Amino acid sequence: MLPEFQIQLIYKSDVKPSLRPKITGSRDAYNVLLESWDGSKIEFVEQFKVMLLNRANKVLGIFEVSTGCSTGTVADPKLIFAAAIKANACGIILAHNHPSGNVRPSQADIDLTKRMKEGGKLLEIQVLDHLIVTCEGYYSFTDEGLL
Repeated sequence: MLPEFQIQLIYKSDVKPSLRPKITGSRDAYNVLLESWDGSKIEFVEQFKVMLLNRANKVLGIFEVSTGCSTGTVADPKLIFAAAIKANACGIILAHNHPSGNVRPSQADIDLTKRMKEGGKLLEIQVLDHLIVTCEGYYSFTDEGLL
């Protein structure tokens, strides 16, 4: 007899829906992300995070996908979309920091954003933006017409 294989998908938040911040644009997303970023790492190592949003664009949570080195980190689409699916998110905002303080996207950043947008279409999870975050400002792919 084979053992029973059981998988559970559970999402639980300790934040009441009425207390979740609503994202109406890139500035809102940046402010929420900056609050959640570890200040000792933002200028030290590159990190990739995803903000998970419900249908009303209220924040369900922020998932830290990876922490890398001073010049890069890995953004695994499987992990990003697994987090979005588990939270039953309708939309996501991708985010990573540039420890150098330069907010301009690299070609790798642009290519990843395009791939993630295509993956989101298939899963019916809208990629709303991709922010490059620094302690002094940010770059929004949506605001710049790249998404």
